[in-house]
Amino acid sequence: MSLSEEQAASLSAETVVVAAGRPPRDRDAPVNPPIVLSSTYFGTGPLGPGDRGYGRYSNPTWDPFEQALAQLEGATLPGLLYASGLAAVSSALSLVPAQGVLVMPSHSYAGSLVMATELAEKGALELRTVDIADTDAVLAQLAPADGRPASMLWLESPTNPMLGVADIRALTAAAHAAGALVVTDNTFSTPLVQQPLGLGSDVVLHSVTKYLAGHSDVVLGALVTSDAELHASLLHHRTIHGGIAGPFEAWLALRGLRTLALRIERSQASAAVLAERLSRHARVGSIRYPGLATDPGHERAKAQMKGFGSVLCIEMAPVGGLSGADAADRMIRALQLWLPATSLGGVESLIERRRRHTAEPASVPDNLVRLSVGIENVEDLWVDLQQALATLDG
Repeated sequence: MSLSEEQAASLSAETVVVAAGRPPRDRDAPVNPPIVLSSTYFGTGPLGPGDRGYGRYSNPTWDPFEQALAQLEGATLPGLLYASGLAAVSSALSLVPAQGVLVMPSHSYAGSLVMATELAEKGALELRTVDIADTDAVLAQLAPADGRPASMLWLESPTNPMLGVADIRALTAAAHAAGALVVTDNTFSTPLVQQPLGLGSDVVLHSVTKYLAGHSDVVLGALVTSDAELHASLLHHRTIHGGIAGPFEAWLALRGLRTLALRIERSQASAAVLAERLSRHARVGSIRYPGLATDPGHERAKAQMKGFGSVLCIEMAPVGGLSGADAADRMIRALQLWLPATSLGGVESLIERRRRHTAEPASVPDNLVRLSVGIENVEDLWVDLQQALATLDG
């Protein structure tokens, strides 16, 4: 039987990822929910509460994942699954009123930042970007003495790709005092590491493509909230704008979710080992990882997270006649196990120089390399990094 809210609250998250979203325990029933491939549902009367009506409104294959994600995030309403992370971003940004003020991290995920910038250029909203790890700077943008208060605070913590850590509890309290909604992108942390609703956020966003699905084979997004009015607005936006998930992708995402705890446990542990070793390597100019005691976000991350995530970033030092960016590119080309590719959160370890993307903010150093640590043997990953870094000495 699918878990009730009370059951989910009494179990560890590691159990909920396995037990949530199961079919009823009827004799000979499947233990996994089926895929429902239908655009149309039978009905003769007017649509009422709970009626599916049409495939753009609802699909039974979405329900188990939406329930499981809500229970993991501690939400009292089902989550909302979208066709992509950016479809979820678009839906969340629809909550900003016309000409409202959006405060967003200057180092947000590039897709979110591009979308917000384009909306600002069209006059739909006013965009204020800020270093989200600088609490005083954020507070100044939320309620400036000489400007309008914010309508929405957009949080990422840690940020992509700079791994800045926001004081979520303090910032959400200040945002609410200013009359602003708070949306937190929890993709990097997952609900197993951080639960923003419990820290005061109104809406939590995920690129399900990443850790939740976990196998680099689907493109999906999700939003979670416990506010009935916000939930209704987001559901309406999804229905009218059509950013819905395919049933097969939803089924794959739920299957991937079952191993989330194991994948996070392994990848976080490996990331910590690799971060410590890379921090001492001569060819690494600097490193960003909240798990290191020397990281500026370390203490804040300890206070609001149950781990430090599986993503780390290094800035490559210049060597010989190579700039840091050229050294990064040469090192990446020499790798044999790590995969040079964008995205993150899959079972495989991925690596890329972020500024190869033209949409990445210019304030991201051109020698910055993002590493998404997968579930391979950590020593194999380290040996590959070592041999690739050694090519810079020749």
